Amino acid sequence: MQPDHAPTPLEAGAPNAVSRMLSLLGDEWGLLIVQQALLGATRYAEFQARLPISNAVLTGRLRTLTEGGLFERRIYQSNPVRTDYVLTARGRSLWPMMVSIWHWERCWGPEHGSTLPVMVHTACGDSCAPTLVCAACARPTTERDVRVLWGPSGSWPRSVPTSVNRRRPDTETHPSLFPQTMSVFGNRWSAAILIAAFLGATRFGDFHDRLGAPPGSISARLRELCANGVLTDTDGYLLTDKGRAFFPILVTALDWAQRWYVAPEGDAVILTHRACERRFTAVLACDRCSAPLRGAEIGVSAT
Repeated sequence: MQPDHAPTPLEAGAPNAVSRMLSLLGDEWGLLIVQQALLGATRYAEFQARLPISNAVLTGRLRTLTEGGLFERRIYQSNPVRTDYVLTARGRSLWPMMVSIWHWERCWGPEHGSTLPVMVHTACGDSCAPTLVCAACARPTTERDVRVLWGPSGSWPRSVPTSVNRRRPDTETHPSLFPQTMSVFGNRWSAAILIAAFLGATRFGDFHDRLGAPPGSISARLRELCANGVLTDTDGYLLTDKGRAFFPILVTALDWAQRWYVAPEGDAVILTHRACERRFTAVLACDRCSAPLRGAEIGVSAT
């Protein structure tokens, strides 16, 4: 069995780390299951109680996430056999992405941005917001500060999602979910379109040529992203302030993917921090004390 902390080697020429990330995380149910696992759920019944999800979908997504190395099945009862779904090191290391989602939702999610709990950095004892900084120079960083190029295993054909699951009906809601994020990143083609927008795509033909998705799927996802205020279609499809603020979520997801899914040719995407001209690796820091955040040091305000 592969060790819990070991990355998955990919085959040469096969779908790369970006494709694997989109296939696992560019899915609403996958994100929600990981979210609930980070909040402490381990048993099938707990996921079922916390999420408006059918048995078939929950079983399928847990299988996919387990095969992807995010969960490990552990027997907690032998007669009859019952198992927990426990996050592996790979699954636990998604916390920077989920914390970035938490912060983005508080800032940009009108549905419940004011009702989500305030994040607290327990190391300094103050309420905080995660600030994206460069691991090499510790400077705060936005998407404008990062140069993005394809790496040795990078190309659009190797980076697009390999399959698309049916989304749940928009009429289904749940008060503990992140509705804005799920509408933006909870569909593989929406996530791929957003990545393409950060890489400079602005026209319908740009998205179609790069992603190779059916035109109807691209049109539907572009309309949804515009309706959510992530893109504007006034002069091509351009990122809004809300869309650009999604960058920490994407870059922490990319860092996670390239850490855990390793192509023999090298990374799929190379990020360079323009300020220091060194390889950009995302770090989240406390905006109050400037210390790097750790998953174990993030709590919620009691008020």
